[in-house]
Amino acid sequence: MLVAAAATVVACLLNAIGAPPLLCFLIAGVSLATLAATIGIAIDQLASRVSSAVTGILQSALGNLPELFICIFALRAGLIDVVQTALIGSILANSLLVLGLAFFAGGLKNGRQKFSAEQPRAISIIIAVAAAALVIPSLAVQLHTPAASHAGAISIACALVLIAIFGASVVFSMKVREEVEEVHESGAGHWPLWSTIAVLTCAGVASAFVSDWFVAALQPTIDLLHISQAFTGLVIVAIAGNAVENVVGVTMAVRNRPALSISLILNSSLQVAVALIPALVLLSLVIPGANLTLVFPPLLVITIVLAAIVPMMTISDGESNWLEGVALMGLYAIVAAAFWWG
Repeated sequence: MLVAAAATVVACLLNAIGAPPLLCFLIAGVSLATLAATIGIAIDQLASRVSSAVTGILQSALGNLPELFICIFALRAGLIDVVQTALIGSILANSLLVLGLAFFAGGLKNGRQKFSAEQPRAISIIIAVAAAALVIPSLAVQLHTPAASHAGAISIACALVLIAIFGASVVFSMKVREEVEEVHESGAGHWPLWSTIAVLTCAGVASAFVSDWFVAALQPTIDLLHISQAFTGLVIVAIAGNAVENVVGVTMAVRNRPALSISLILNSSLQVAVALIPALVLLSLVIPGANLTLVFPPLLVITIVLAAIVPMMTISDGESNWLEGVALMGLYAIVAAAFWWG
């Protein structure tokens, strides 16, 4: 939280004095990552005072707030490629990079870890269904079907269905939230309610400002470093908005609670797939100059499928080890390398 506050203040000062874009971009990225972690901590503190259902809704609504703001400002700036790849990159970072890191760290500390695969499998199935909903509009266009000229309408229909699935997933995740509450209730204590609300409010407002500065420095940084918009969105923006908030998932794996770790990490992918992406598709209808659809380039379509299928395969046997973690992280590195040039 102290790092988030300090990075936000420094980002504000750098933006005010017109500092070099690369420096503004780096500091804003650190600020966004730590603000996301701060929001996650505050939601966990709030979990002890409200029902698990309310906690699930709050985490889904606020947990991806920094990334939501980044995508909104990027849409306003016309950076559609960055938005599309950042959204898929978020799913990819959670399902491959963070899950792989959890398997790796948990395996090194505890050896082969066994868990009940029922809840993780159910979550991964919903992610696979969501991935199919994201892929179908792309296939309709790329295969030149009669629906190809109605990409926008198909995207809106898929977005509405995904939001309905999101509502059902909140109900399903109640049991998982109760386990999370037990983890935090065994901790050092809880914040006063007023401080929890104050932290959520300040972190949310700060995320909006920092996201604007982050996007303003984004295109100059891309030009300076000679990297593609696709790689920037898939790796840099996705990690800045997601990876830090999933530290608790890796921590649970190290503490030999693999089922809880996997559920937390995959739930982050689920929230992006069934809540954040469809919300942005609908918001793009009212954002001037923005037209976000679910029509993705072929390589990104394959990436979506990999992000859904590979984690499902690794958890199906109810066991994990450090080698599986290395394999998942290796696959993430291969995908990132494929997008380096665009």
